[in-house]
Amino acid sequence: MLTAAAFVVAIAVLVAVHEWGHYVMARACGVKVLRFSVGFGPRLVGWTSPKTGTEYVIGWLPLGGYVKMLDEREGPVSSSERAMAFNTQPVSLRAAIASAGPIANLLLAVLLYSIVNWIGQEQPQAILAKPPPGSVLASAGLVGGERVQNVGFEGETLTGIASFDGLRWWLARGAIEHRNVEIEFAPNLNPNTRLVLLPLTTLDARHADAQLFQQIGVIGPYSRAQLGPLAPDGAAAASKLKAGDVVLRVGTIDIVDAPQLRELIRSSGRLGEPRQQTWLVDRDGQRLEVAVTPKLVHDGDQSIGRVGAVVGASPVMTRVQYGFIEGISRAISHTWEISALTLRVMGQIVTGDASLKNLSGPIAIADYAGKSAAIGWTQYVVFLALMSVSLGVLNLLPVPVLDGGHLMYYLWEALSGKPVTPSWTERLQKVGLVLLLAMMSVAVVNDVTRLLQ
Repeated sequence: MLTAAAFVVAIAVLVAVHEWGHYVMARACGVKVLRFSVGFGPRLVGWTSPKTGTEYVIGWLPLGGYVKMLDEREGPVSSSERAMAFNTQPVSLRAAIASAGPIANLLLAVLLYSIVNWIGQEQPQAILAKPPPGSVLASAGLVGGERVQNVGFEGETLTGIASFDGLRWWLARGAIEHRNVEIEFAPNLNPNTRLVLLPLTTLDARHADAQLFQQIGVIGPYSRAQLGPLAPDGAAAASKLKAGDVVLRVGTIDIVDAPQLRELIRSSGRLGEPRQQTWLVDRDGQRLEVAVTPKLVHDGDQSIGRVGAVVGASPVMTRVQYGFIEGISRAISHTWEISALTLRVMGQIVTGDASLKNLSGPIAIADYAGKSAAIGWTQYVVFLALMSVSLGVLNLLPVPVLDGGHLMYYLWEALSGKPVTPSWTERLQKVGLVLLLAMMSVAVVNDVTRLLQ
Protein backbone atom coordinates (compact mmCIF):
# COMPACT_ATOMS: atom_id res chain seq x y z
CA MET A 1 0.00 0.00 0.00
CA LEU A 2 2.84 2.39 0.88
CA THR A 3 4.60 1.60 -2.41
CA ALA A 4 1.48 2.35 -4.47
CA ALA A 5 0.75 5.58 -2.58
CA ALA A 6 4.37 6.77 -2.79
CA PHE A 7 4.46 6.02 -6.53
CA VAL A 8 1.19 7.83 -7.29
CA VAL A 9 2.21 10.88 -5.25
CA ALA A 10 5.61 10.99 -6.95
CA ILE A 11 4.17 10.79 -10.47
CA ALA A 12 1.45 13.31 -9.67
CA VAL A 13 3.91 15.84 -8.24
CA LEU A 14 6.47 15.47 -11.04
CA VAL A 15 3.87 15.63 -13.80
CA ALA A 16 2.04 18.57 -12.21
CA VAL A 17 5.27 20.57 -11.93
CA HIS A 18 6.26 19.69 -15.51
CA GLU A 19 2.93 20.74 -16.96
CA TRP A 20 2.83 23.79 -14.67
CA GLY A 21 6.06 24.94 -16.35
CA HIS A 22 4.42 24.76 -19.78
CA TYR A 23 1.27 26.43 -18.44
CA VAL A 24 3.00 29.37 -16.74
CA MET A 25 5.20 30.09 -19.75
CA ALA A 26 2.23 29.85 -22.14
CA ARG A 27 0.28 32.34 -20.03
CA ALA A 28 3.33 34.63 -19.82
CA CYS A 29 3.62 34.54 -23.64
CA GLY A 30 -0.04 35.46 -24.07
CA VAL A 31 -1.18 32.00 -25.25
CA LYS A 32 -4.63 30.86 -24.18
CA VAL A 33 -4.64 27.55 -22.27
CA LEU A 34 -7.78 25.47 -22.80
CA ARG A 35 -7.00 22.61 -20.42
CA PHE A 36 -4.45 21.81 -17.73
CA SER A 37 -4.60 18.07 -16.97
CA VAL A 38 -2.70 15.93 -14.49
CA GLY A 39 -3.39 12.35 -15.53
CA PHE A 40 -4.97 10.83 -18.61
CA GLY A 41 -8.32 9.22 -19.29
CA PRO A 42 -11.78 10.26 -18.09
CA ARG A 43 -12.05 13.28 -15.83
CA LEU A 44 -11.95 12.40 -12.14
CA VAL A 45 -12.34 15.90 -10.73
CA GLY A 46 -11.93 19.35 -12.19
CA TRP A 47 -13.17 22.92 -12.50
CA THR A 48 -13.18 25.69 -15.08
CA SER A 49 -11.88 29.17 -14.36
CA PRO A 50 -14.56 31.76 -15.13
CA LYS A 51 -11.84 34.37 -15.70
CA THR A 52 -9.57 32.58 -18.20
CA GLY A 53 -11.80 29.73 -19.37
CA THR A 54 -9.04 27.21 -18.58
CA GLU A 55 -10.29 23.78 -17.48
CA TYR A 56 -8.23 22.23 -14.67
CA VAL A 57 -8.56 18.43 -14.60
CA ILE A 58 -7.28 15.41 -12.71
CA GLY A 59 -7.61 12.27 -14.85
CA TRP A 60 -8.14 8.67 -13.79
CA LEU A 61 -4.75 7.43 -15.01
CA PRO A 62 -1.98 9.25 -13.06
CA LEU A 63 0.85 8.40 -15.47
CA GLY A 64 1.24 11.69 -17.29
CA GLY A 65 -0.48 14.95 -18.10
CA TYR A 66 -0.79 17.65 -20.72
CA VAL A 67 -1.49 21.33 -21.36
CA LYS A 68 -3.88 21.92 -24.24
CA MET A 69 -3.44 25.35 -25.82
CA LEU A 70 -5.46 27.25 -28.38
CA ASP A 71 -4.07 26.19 -31.76
CA GLU A 72 -5.35 26.61 -35.31
CA ARG A 73 -3.95 23.20 -36.24
CA GLU A 74 -6.31 21.50 -33.79
CA GLY A 75 -9.52 23.39 -34.46
CA PRO A 76 -11.08 26.62 -35.69
CA VAL A 77 -9.98 29.79 -33.89
CA SER A 78 -11.97 33.01 -33.99
CA SER A 79 -10.27 36.09 -35.41
CA SER A 80 -10.55 37.83 -32.03
CA GLU A 81 -8.51 35.07 -30.36
CA ARG A 82 -6.05 34.33 -33.14
CA ALA A 83 -3.29 36.34 -31.45
CA MET A 84 -3.60 33.98 -28.45
CA ALA A 85 -3.13 30.80 -30.49
CA PHE A 86 0.06 28.82 -29.97
CA ASN A 87 0.84 28.38 -33.66
CA THR A 88 0.76 32.14 -34.32
CA GLN A 89 3.52 32.89 -31.79
CA PRO A 90 7.11 33.65 -32.85
CA VAL A 91 9.38 30.61 -32.88
CA SER A 92 11.29 31.95 -29.87
CA LEU A 93 8.15 31.98 -27.70
CA ARG A 94 7.07 28.51 -28.86
CA ALA A 95 10.54 27.22 -27.97
CA ALA A 96 10.30 28.88 -24.55
CA ILE A 97 6.94 27.22 -23.88
CA ALA A 98 8.25 23.80 -24.97
CA SER A 99 11.37 24.03 -22.80
CA ALA A 100 9.57 25.38 -19.72
CA GLY A 101 8.31 21.95 -18.62
CA PRO A 102 11.73 20.27 -18.37
CA ILE A 103 13.21 23.41 -16.82
CA ALA A 104 10.48 23.35 -14.16
CA ASN A 105 11.49 19.76 -13.29
CA LEU A 106 15.14 20.75 -12.97
CA LEU A 107 14.23 23.73 -10.77
CA LEU A 108 12.10 21.43 -8.60
CA ALA A 109 15.12 19.16 -8.14
CA VAL A 110 17.24 22.13 -7.06
CA LEU A 111 14.55 23.15 -4.56
CA LEU A 112 14.18 19.63 -3.13
CA TYR A 113 17.94 19.09 -2.81
CA SER A 114 18.22 22.52 -1.18
CA ILE A 115 15.56 21.63 1.39
CA VAL A 116 17.40 18.43 2.30
CA ASN A 117 20.69 20.34 2.52
CA TRP A 118 19.17 22.99 4.80
CA ILE A 119 17.44 20.56 7.14
CA GLY A 120 20.31 18.06 7.10
CA GLN A 121 20.33 14.30 7.45
CA GLU A 122 22.28 11.62 9.27
CA GLN A 123 24.60 9.73 6.92
CA PRO A 124 27.35 7.12 7.47
CA GLN A 125 30.82 8.60 7.76
CA ALA A 126 33.20 8.11 4.81
CA ILE A 127 34.95 5.12 6.38
CA LEU A 128 35.76 2.26 4.00
CA ALA A 129 34.71 -1.32 4.67
CA LYS A 130 37.06 -4.16 3.74
CA PRO A 131 37.01 -4.21 -0.09
CA PRO A 132 36.33 -7.48 -1.96
CA PRO A 133 39.44 -9.27 -3.28
CA GLY A 134 40.35 -8.14 -6.78
CA SER A 135 38.42 -4.86 -6.54
CA VAL A 136 39.99 -1.51 -7.42
CA LEU A 137 40.27 -0.51 -3.76
CA ALA A 138 41.86 -3.84 -2.76
CA SER A 139 44.34 -3.65 -5.64
CA ALA A 140 45.25 -0.11 -4.49
CA GLY A 141 46.26 -1.50 -1.10
CA LEU A 142 43.21 -0.43 0.91
CA VAL A 143 42.23 -2.92 3.60
CA GLY A 144 39.21 -1.30 5.27
CA GLY A 145 38.87 1.11 8.17
CA GLU A 146 40.37 4.03 6.21
CA ARG A 147 38.61 7.36 6.82
CA VAL A 148 38.40 9.28 3.50
CA GLN A 149 38.82 13.03 3.93
CA ASN A 150 39.21 14.43 0.41
CA VAL A 151 38.38 13.19 -3.08
CA GLY A 152 38.62 14.41 -6.66
CA PHE A 153 39.27 13.45 -10.26
CA GLU A 154 42.85 12.84 -11.34
CA GLY A 155 44.64 16.11 -12.06
CA GLU A 156 42.01 18.26 -10.32
CA THR A 157 41.89 19.87 -6.88
CA LEU A 158 40.59 17.56 -4.17
CA THR A 159 37.46 18.53 -2.23
CA GLY A 160 36.32 17.56 1.25
CA ILE A 161 33.98 14.60 1.54
CA ALA A 162 31.16 14.70 4.09
CA SER A 163 29.79 11.16 4.03
CA PHE A 164 30.05 7.66 2.60
CA ASP A 165 27.18 8.41 0.19
CA GLY A 166 29.13 11.39 -1.15
CA LEU A 167 32.22 9.23 -1.63
CA ARG A 168 30.27 6.55 -3.47
CA TRP A 169 28.78 9.23 -5.75
CA TRP A 170 32.30 10.39 -6.72
CA LEU A 171 33.42 6.82 -7.42
CA ALA A 172 30.29 6.03 -9.47
CA ARG A 173 30.81 9.16 -11.56
CA GLY A 174 34.46 8.27 -12.10
CA ALA A 175 33.61 4.75 -13.30
CA ILE A 176 30.78 5.86 -15.62
CA GLU A 177 32.66 8.86 -16.99
CA HIS A 178 35.88 6.79 -17.39
CA ARG A 179 37.92 9.05 -15.12
CA ASN A 180 40.40 8.07 -12.41
CA VAL A 181 39.72 9.27 -8.88
CA GLU A 182 42.18 10.29 -6.18
CA ILE A 183 41.31 9.88 -2.51
CA GLU A 184 43.12 11.22 0.54
CA PHE A 185 42.54 9.18 3.66
CA ALA A 186 43.78 8.45 7.15
CA PRO A 187 44.51 4.74 7.77
CA ASN A 188 42.80 3.10 10.73
CA LEU A 189 44.15 4.52 14.03
CA ASN A 190 46.75 6.55 12.11
CA PRO A 191 46.62 10.38 12.07
CA ASN A 192 48.84 10.68 8.98
CA THR A 193 47.05 10.89 5.64
CA ARG A 194 47.87 9.11 2.39
CA LEU A 195 46.96 9.84 -1.21
CA VAL A 196 45.95 7.00 -3.54
CA LEU A 197 44.95 7.01 -7.21
CA LEU A 198 42.09 4.66 -8.08
CA PRO A 199 42.30 3.57 -11.76
CA LEU A 200 38.56 3.46 -12.47
CA THR A 201 39.12 3.77 -16.24
CA THR A 202 40.03 0.06 -16.23
CA LEU A 203 36.50 -0.96 -15.21
CA ASP A 204 33.69 -2.22 -17.42
CA ALA A 205 31.02 0.29 -16.40
CA ARG A 206 28.35 -0.70 -18.91
CA HIS A 207 26.11 -1.83 -16.05
CA ALA A 208 25.60 0.96 -13.49
CA ASP A 209 24.40 -1.36 -10.73
CA ALA A 210 25.53 -3.10 -7.54
CA GLN A 211 28.03 -5.15 -9.56
CA LEU A 212 29.84 -1.94 -10.49
CA PHE A 213 30.30 -1.03 -6.83
CA GLN A 214 31.52 -4.60 -6.23
CA GLN A 215 34.21 -4.02 -8.85
CA ILE A 216 35.16 -0.70 -7.28
CA GLY A 217 35.11 -2.16 -3.77
CA VAL A 218 32.54 0.06 -2.03
CA ILE A 219 29.57 -2.18 -1.24
CA GLY A 220 28.60 -0.47 2.01
CA PRO A 221 29.93 1.75 4.82
CA TYR A 222 32.23 0.47 7.52
CA SER A 223 30.57 -1.57 10.27
CA ARG A 224 32.61 -2.68 13.30
CA ALA A 225 32.71 -6.46 13.96
CA GLN A 226 30.76 -6.16 17.20
CA LEU A 227 28.25 -8.72 18.45
CA GLY A 228 24.68 -7.71 19.12
CA PRO A 229 21.93 -9.72 20.83
CA LEU A 230 22.67 -13.47 21.15
CA ALA A 231 20.22 -16.34 20.62
CA PRO A 232 20.02 -18.41 23.84
CA ASP A 233 20.59 -21.70 21.99
CA GLY A 234 23.22 -20.42 19.54
CA ALA A 235 26.91 -21.20 19.25
CA ALA A 236 27.88 -17.71 20.44
CA ALA A 237 25.95 -18.07 23.70
CA ALA A 238 27.35 -21.60 24.22
CA SER A 239 30.87 -20.18 23.85
CA LYS A 240 30.19 -17.56 26.57
CA LEU A 241 30.42 -14.68 24.12
CA LYS A 242 28.51 -11.55 25.09
CA ALA A 243 26.69 -8.77 23.30
CA GLY A 244 29.13 -5.90 22.84
CA ASP A 245 32.17 -8.13 22.24
CA VAL A 246 34.32 -6.82 19.37
CA VAL A 247 35.92 -9.61 17.32
CA LEU A 248 39.55 -8.84 16.49
CA ARG A 249 40.75 -12.12 15.01
CA VAL A 250 39.40 -15.52 13.95
CA GLY A 251 42.18 -18.11 13.96
CA THR A 252 45.04 -16.38 12.16
CA ILE A 253 42.82 -13.94 10.22
CA ASP A 254 42.63 -10.35 11.45
CA ILE A 255 39.04 -9.06 11.36
CA VAL A 256 38.58 -5.62 9.83
CA ASP A 257 34.79 -5.26 9.82
CA ALA A 258 31.46 -7.02 10.25
CA PRO A 259 30.91 -8.17 6.63
CA GLN A 260 34.26 -9.98 6.70
CA LEU A 261 33.32 -11.74 9.97
CA ARG A 262 29.89 -12.70 8.65
CA GLU A 263 31.44 -14.21 5.53
CA LEU A 264 33.95 -16.21 7.60
CA ILE A 265 31.13 -17.59 9.75
CA ARG A 266 29.00 -18.51 6.71
CA SER A 267 31.88 -20.10 4.80
CA SER A 268 32.77 -22.31 7.79
CA GLY A 269 29.83 -24.60 6.93
CA ARG A 270 30.23 -24.88 3.17
CA LEU A 271 32.51 -27.93 3.33
CA GLY A 272 30.55 -29.82 5.96
CA GLU A 273 30.38 -29.64 9.74
CA PRO A 274 32.16 -26.45 10.92
CA ARG A 275 35.34 -26.83 12.94
CA GLN A 276 36.14 -25.12 16.20
CA GLN A 277 37.57 -21.63 15.80
CA THR A 278 39.60 -19.49 18.20
CA TRP A 279 38.21 -15.95 18.39
CA LEU A 280 40.15 -13.04 19.88
CA VAL A 281 37.63 -10.54 21.23
CA ASP A 282 37.79 -7.20 22.99
CA ARG A 283 35.40 -7.08 25.95
CA ASP A 284 35.34 -3.67 27.64
CA GLY A 285 39.04 -3.13 26.91
CA GLN A 286 40.11 -6.64 27.92
CA ARG A 287 41.28 -9.12 25.26
CA LEU A 288 40.01 -12.69 25.55
CA GLU A 289 40.41 -15.86 23.47
CA VAL A 290 37.17 -17.80 23.03
CA ALA A 291 36.62 -21.19 21.36
CA VAL A 292 33.64 -20.97 18.99
CA THR A 293 32.12 -23.77 16.89
CA PRO A 294 29.53 -22.44 14.38
CA LYS A 295 26.44 -24.59 13.81
CA LEU A 296 25.73 -26.10 10.40
CA VAL A 297 22.47 -24.86 8.89
CA HIS A 298 20.91 -25.05 5.43
CA ASP A 299 20.05 -21.83 3.60
CA GLY A 300 18.16 -22.90 0.49
CA ASP A 301 20.49 -25.25 -1.39
CA GLN A 302 23.58 -24.03 0.52
CA SER A 303 25.19 -25.30 3.72
CA ILE A 304 26.50 -22.45 5.85
CA GLY A 305 27.71 -21.80 9.37
CA ARG A 306 25.92 -19.66 11.95
CA VAL A 307 26.74 -18.57 15.52
CA GLY A 308 23.31 -17.31 16.57
CA ALA A 309 24.18 -13.65 17.09
CA VAL A 310 23.67 -10.32 15.41
CA VAL A 311 27.04 -9.50 13.84
CA GLY A 312 27.87 -5.88 13.14
CA ALA A 313 27.51 -2.52 14.84
CA SER A 314 25.64 0.34 13.20
CA PRO A 315 27.84 2.51 10.96
CA VAL A 316 29.32 5.61 12.58
CA MET A 317 27.03 8.47 11.52
CA THR A 318 27.59 12.14 10.85
CA ARG A 319 25.11 14.95 10.31
CA VAL A 320 25.39 16.51 6.86
CA GLN A 321 23.85 19.98 6.84
CA TYR A 322 24.57 23.24 5.01
CA GLY A 323 23.65 26.88 5.33
CA PHE A 324 21.24 28.72 3.04
CA ILE A 325 23.66 29.81 0.29
CA GLU A 326 25.87 26.71 0.36
CA GLY A 327 22.77 24.48 0.42
CA ILE A 328 21.49 26.07 -2.79
CA SER A 329 24.94 26.02 -4.40
CA ARG A 330 25.41 22.33 -3.67
CA ALA A 331 21.88 21.59 -4.89
CA ILE A 332 22.56 23.33 -8.20
CA SER A 333 25.88 21.50 -8.60
CA HIS A 334 24.34 18.12 -7.78
CA THR A 335 21.44 18.68 -10.19
CA TRP A 336 23.92 19.60 -12.91
CA GLU A 337 26.10 16.56 -12.19
CA ILE A 338 23.13 14.16 -12.31
CA SER A 339 21.84 15.77 -15.51
CA ALA A 340 25.23 15.48 -17.20
CA LEU A 341 25.67 11.89 -15.99
CA THR A 342 22.19 10.96 -17.21
CA LEU A 343 22.93 12.37 -20.66
CA ARG A 344 26.27 10.58 -20.73
CA VAL A 345 24.68 7.23 -19.88
CA MET A 346 21.95 7.82 -22.50
CA GLY A 347 24.62 8.55 -25.09
CA GLN A 348 26.58 5.45 -24.07
CA ILE A 349 23.43 3.33 -24.46
CA VAL A 350 22.99 4.66 -28.00
CA THR A 351 26.64 3.94 -28.90
CA GLY A 352 26.62 0.55 -27.19
CA ASP A 353 29.12 1.58 -24.48
CA ALA A 354 26.44 1.11 -21.79
CA SER A 355 23.91 -1.67 -21.40
CA LEU A 356 20.19 -1.33 -22.05
CA LYS A 357 19.80 -2.95 -18.64
CA ASN A 358 20.47 0.48 -17.13
CA LEU A 359 16.95 1.55 -18.16
CA SER A 360 14.33 1.33 -15.41
CA GLY A 361 10.57 1.41 -15.85
CA PRO A 362 7.48 2.06 -13.71
CA ILE A 363 7.87 -1.14 -11.67
CA ALA A 364 11.37 -0.22 -10.52
CA ILE A 365 10.36 3.39 -9.93
CA ALA A 366 7.41 2.29 -7.79
CA ASP A 367 9.71 -0.03 -5.84
CA TYR A 368 12.25 2.75 -5.22
CA ALA A 369 9.43 5.12 -4.22
CA GLY A 370 8.10 2.67 -1.64
CA LYS A 371 11.53 1.85 -0.21
CA SER A 372 12.57 5.50 0.08
CA ALA A 373 9.26 6.45 1.71
CA ALA A 374 9.67 3.60 4.21
CA ILE A 375 13.14 4.87 5.22
CA GLY A 376 11.94 8.41 5.89
CA TRP A 377 10.65 11.59 4.32
CA THR A 378 14.14 12.98 3.55
CA GLN A 379 15.02 9.90 1.49
CA TYR A 380 11.68 10.20 -0.30
CA VAL A 381 12.41 13.87 -1.09
CA VAL A 382 15.84 12.87 -2.47
CA PHE A 383 14.10 10.22 -4.59
CA LEU A 384 11.64 12.84 -5.91
CA ALA A 385 14.54 15.14 -6.78
CA LEU A 386 16.35 12.38 -8.68
CA MET A 387 13.19 11.47 -10.60
CA SER A 388 12.55 15.13 -11.37
CA VAL A 389 16.03 15.46 -12.89
CA SER A 390 15.48 12.29 -14.92
CA LEU A 391 12.11 13.52 -16.21
CA GLY A 392 13.54 16.91 -17.14
CA VAL A 393 16.54 15.47 -18.97
CA LEU A 394 14.49 12.78 -20.72
CA ASN A 395 12.06 15.36 -22.09
CA LEU A 396 14.91 17.45 -23.48
CA LEU A 397 16.16 14.58 -25.64
CA PRO A 398 15.78 15.36 -29.39
CA VAL A 399 13.13 12.69 -29.87
CA PRO A 400 9.87 13.57 -31.66
CA VAL A 401 6.82 13.51 -29.30
CA LEU A 402 9.07 14.76 -26.47
CA ASP A 403 9.68 18.44 -25.71
CA GLY A 404 13.21 18.12 -27.08
CA GLY A 405 11.79 16.93 -30.39
CA HIS A 406 9.62 20.04 -30.65
CA LEU A 407 12.66 22.16 -29.87
CA MET A 408 14.40 20.51 -32.85
CA TYR A 409 11.43 21.52 -35.06
CA TYR A 410 11.74 25.10 -33.87
CA LEU A 411 15.51 25.09 -34.43
CA TRP A 412 14.93 23.97 -38.02
CA GLU A 413 12.35 26.71 -38.45
CA ALA A 414 14.70 29.35 -37.03
CA LEU A 415 17.55 28.27 -39.32
CA SER A 416 15.55 27.67 -42.52
CA GLY A 417 12.92 30.35 -42.10
CA LYS A 418 10.06 27.91 -42.61
CA PRO A 419 8.35 25.37 -40.31
CA VAL A 420 8.55 21.63 -40.67
CA THR A 421 5.79 20.54 -43.04
CA PRO A 422 2.76 18.71 -41.58
CA SER A 423 3.62 15.55 -43.52
CA TRP A 424 7.15 15.45 -42.12
CA THR A 425 5.86 16.26 -38.65
CA GLU A 426 3.49 13.30 -38.85
CA ARG A 427 6.26 10.93 -40.01
CA LEU A 428 8.68 12.10 -37.33
CA GLN A 429 6.03 11.84 -34.61
CA LYS A 430 5.42 8.20 -35.58
CA VAL A 431 9.15 7.46 -35.46
CA GLY A 432 9.42 9.16 -32.08
CA LEU A 433 6.46 7.22 -30.73
CA VAL A 434 7.99 3.92 -31.87
CA LEU A 435 11.33 4.83 -30.22
CA LEU A 436 9.60 5.83 -26.99
CA LEU A 437 7.49 2.65 -26.87
CA ALA A 438 10.59 0.53 -27.59
CA MET A 439 12.49 2.23 -24.77
CA MET A 440 9.57 1.76 -22.38
CA SER A 441 9.27 -1.90 -23.36
CA VAL A 442 12.95 -2.52 -22.64
CA ALA A 443 12.59 -0.75 -19.30
CA VAL A 444 9.58 -2.88 -18.29
CA VAL A 445 11.39 -6.08 -19.33
CA ASN A 446 14.36 -4.99 -17.19
CA ASP A 447 12.01 -4.41 -14.24
CA VAL A 448 10.43 -7.84 -14.56
CA THR A 449 13.84 -9.51 -14.95
CA ARG A 450 15.06 -7.85 -11.74
CA LEU A 451 11.97 -9.06 -9.88
CA LEU A 452 12.50 -12.64 -11.04
CA GLN A 453 16.19 -12.72 -10.10
